[in-house]
Amino acid sequence: MARDKAKPQDTSHKDAGGGFGRIFSEVANKTSQAAGRASAFMLAAGVVLVWAITGPLFGYSDTWQLVINTGTTIVTFLMVFLIQNSQNRDSAAIQVKLDELIRVSSVKNSFVGIEHLTDEELEDIRAKCERRAEAEKAGQQSVKRTDEKARKAAERAV
Repeated sequence: MARDKAKPQDTSHKDAGGGFGRIFSEVANKTSQAAGRASAFMLAAGVVLVWAITGPLFGYSDTWQLVINTGTTIVTFLMVFLIQNSQNRDSAAIQVKLDELIRVSSVKNSFVGIEHLTDEELEDIRAKCERRAEAEKAGQQSVKRTDEKARKAAERAV
């Protein structure tokens, strides 16, 4: 395979909004770290518990139900963006680390940057890698069989 040059990773955290991308990234990072703590879970569980306890006080009214439904919908909606941002950041960091490991190792540098290929191109590469792995495994088994035959022949000759 020809050696391809990888597209450089964009680590500037800037988007079409200029500095907004950096601000969003910082807020999302801090919020996702806070949301992942046990104390955040306990706070959320406490809110649900208080809501459940107040049910009889409000006669399990439509408004009482609307409060929890609206709150959970808003939190879920916002958390989707935080989770996606966190996954994008983690994925980009892992990709950079993998690219660097590939670059400094003896493996094919042509794999650097393949995350920019289409799904079909990635599937083609995966299939080729699987075929190479199967061929290598078959070759190793053939060598083992040949070694075993040679060992038996040497034992008979002695």
